[in-house]
Amino acid sequence: MLDEPTNHLDLEAVEWLEEYLIAWPGSLVVVAHDRYFLDKVVNRVWDLADGRLEAYPGNYSTYVGLRAERTARRTAEYEAQQAHIAKTEAFIRRYMAGQRTREAQGRAKRLARLEPMERPRETGHIHVRMSAAQRSGDIVLRARGLRVGYSSEGSSTGQAVALFTAPDLELRRLERAALIGPNGSGKTTFLKTVLGQLPPLSGDAQIGASVALGYLAQAHANLDLDQTALDAVLEAKDLKVAEARNYLGRFLFSGDDVFKRIGDLSGGERSRVALACLTLQDPNFLILDEPTNHLDIPSQEILEGVLAEFNGTVLLVSHDRYLIRALATQIWELEGDQLHVYQGTYDEYLGEKQRQRDTSEAESAPRQGRRGPAEREKREERAVRREQERRARRAGELETEIAALEKRLAALTDALAEASAAQQLDRVRELGIEYDQAARSLEQLMAEWEAIADRIDA
Repeated sequence: MLDEPTNHLDLEAVEWLEEYLIAWPGSLVVVAHDRYFLDKVVNRVWDLADGRLEAYPGNYSTYVGLRAERTARRTAEYEAQQAHIAKTEAFIRRYMAGQRTREAQGRAKRLARLEPMERPRETGHIHVRMSAAQRSGDIVLRARGLRVGYSSEGSSTGQAVALFTAPDLELRRLERAALIGPNGSGKTTFLKTVLGQLPPLSGDAQIGASVALGYLAQAHANLDLDQTALDAVLEAKDLKVAEARNYLGRFLFSGDDVFKRIGDLSGGERSRVALACLTLQDPNFLILDEPTNHLDIPSQEILEGVLAEFNGTVLLVSHDRYLIRALATQIWELEGDQLHVYQGTYDEYLGEKQRQRDTSEAESAPRQGRRGPAEREKREERAVRREQERRARRAGELETEIAALEKRLAALTDALAEASAAQQLDRVRELGIEYDQAARSLEQLMAEWEAIADRIDA
């Protein structure tokens, strides 16, 4: 049973944990906001919302699609019932004292026995919009001969501490760079060097022309813990108190919540205050240090959408691979005492890293061959065992998805019969399309399951 196991882990540690859990032969229940981790590790999702726990088959991405379908279906069913109730009540009012009194009385009795459906509730979400007030120059950030670390004044030993050196860097307007690397490697120190809060050990980093900076510090270090949420917003921008309170309402602060001390807020609430202050600055260059820390998944998704549509430049430090994958146009990786730049998306970066590993393994293969057949056999056995475990895991996932689809097809069959009996032609047509889609999906899942089962048996 794991409660936020990836919190505060760097990417290397999270990837190790994922591989360990994927190969682990036991069961697990995990609470996590790391969507990438959930995609790789889990095969069922339990969604807790509005005091109700609901189960979905598959990983996180599958759950997102199924949840949207379930919500849309429940909304349509609720609206259809409301329309039926309104129509029935109108009939009763019109004919209760007229020629069709008996029919009106019968409809009234059936309506009284009808179990009302609950309107699907929407969870409160933050409402963020971010737009650059002015256009920056084409070159937003440029670094030359940069060596990052602490000078002797900032070091506990009294000597300069070098963390890493960087190649010549250039971040252009509308680009989004993700800075990744192990904990303690110097990512936050790099951001402070770019911001001018720390001097470089050598070289320089220059902000371009017409750049309006917006900085979100890790752990919200730029917030005053003695201020209230309202004070922080009023300090960020000169607003009327009523305007500031309404603005905080978009970040889920209502009523007297705006008067809470920032030091008394939860991590998620502090994140929302920091985001509220950031958006008021109208920046065209965002420097973000772990922006999704402490945010729930819906807020992460909203922030991701806001940053994707932002008409400025972004430099992002994050361990949130889902966010990096969605946003980054280039990856800056800290490895050892060097910063390496990969042009392209996170998936392209992963592909390049895999090619480098394959090349390294191919070059070391002759040396490994001299270690003897016993070690080669062990490696081969481990590879076979990992593949078998992966197949068994996927087979279990498929069985869960197949069971859910079979249940859905049975429900659709009943709904089709009811709609046909009521001569609801449009409803029959809609259900027929949905049934065909579900049946095709079931065929594909069954074919995949049979193929995996054959491999496992072999």
